[in-house]
Amino acid sequence: MVAAPYLSLRHIVKSYDGRAQAVDDVSIDIARGEFVTFLGPSGSGKTTTLMMIAGFEMPSGGAIELDGQDLTRSKPYHRNIGMVFQNYALFPHMTAARNIGFPLKMRRRPRAEQASRIERALALVDLERFADKYPRELSGGQQQRVALARGLVFDPDLLLLDEPLGALDKNLREQMQVEIKRIHREVGITTIYVTHDQTEAMTMSDRVAVFRNGRLEQVAPPLEIYNRPASRFVGEFIGDSNFFAARVDPTRPGWIEIDFIGPARLSDGAAGALPASGPIDLLVRPERVRLVGPGHDEALNTLEMTVETIVNYGDSVLAIGNTAGGKLRMRIAGGAPAALCEGARVTVGWDPSQAHPVARQPAG
Repeated sequence: MVAAPYLSLRHIVKSYDGRAQAVDDVSIDIARGEFVTFLGPSGSGKTTTLMMIAGFEMPSGGAIELDGQDLTRSKPYHRNIGMVFQNYALFPHMTAARNIGFPLKMRRRPRAEQASRIERALALVDLERFADKYPRELSGGQQQRVALARGLVFDPDLLLLDEPLGALDKNLREQMQVEIKRIHREVGITTIYVTHDQTEAMTMSDRVAVFRNGRLEQVAPPLEIYNRPASRFVGEFIGDSNFFAARVDPTRPGWIEIDFIGPARLSDGAAGALPASGPIDLLVRPERVRLVGPGHDEALNTLEMTVETIVNYGDSVLAIGNTAGGKLRMRIAGGAPAALCEGARVTVGWDPSQAHPVARQPAG
């Protein structure tokens, strides 16, 4: 028996002018205790969807249910939901402890309970020593921890985070990713996290919901999103990518014809998911492409590339070159081999099991 979803969005629509849809028929089920990230570019509908879950925006259509209760039209203060904003939204005249305790005060909890909960929340985010500090006396990361503790102190049914790390520098952002994931494991609260940062989505989530133009493109675990994107948009938005225009040849099962390059093998699993005929896009991640020497495995798909640019990242090298089918990106762990230099003509290839075909989508 499949458990009922804890949070359920059914055909959610939001329009501000009655014509254009900011959110267009979004449906998703989220399990209790799950960490789901809404990912997408600016204007894709992810934050608007989050605001409707929080109650700060009312849907134009559809329904929102939390633990079997219809929340679609209820006010934000009637929803037991914690919210963490990108700008922290801390009260400057209150200490860290008083900021954290504010939701408890508004709920008129007994003083002893307030003190106990504030103490636990401060310990959860490792800020006991900063309880009496004001926001101006705290770093950006510490302010974000205060905001996170405030969102958790009253035991909400759901925690919503709207691009909470966007104002932090790279190193601090990575530290906070680890902290948020740790806190999620300790508390076990159902969490929805909004970001346009693919790295945050990949490293923190149980599942990722990719938004585009107000609609959901794909909802899946991070590795499935990365290795088996449902569309070219998802494949290009998540990670680095090579896409080849190709066609299915119904007369040669297990093969496709890549434009300007020629035939290429597919794995049995990939071939089985292809349409009977017609155009497709073939995704090959740069780290799946490798240099091929004489006597290589005949099962590899190979092509010639003229190296145009080499970018050294320290832990890896990115080679960008020209092929008969257009630009190709190849990432190699460690340093560049001697044969790989700008201007060199090399043979590269990939294993058929490491390429993923997606159906060609209409332009626009």
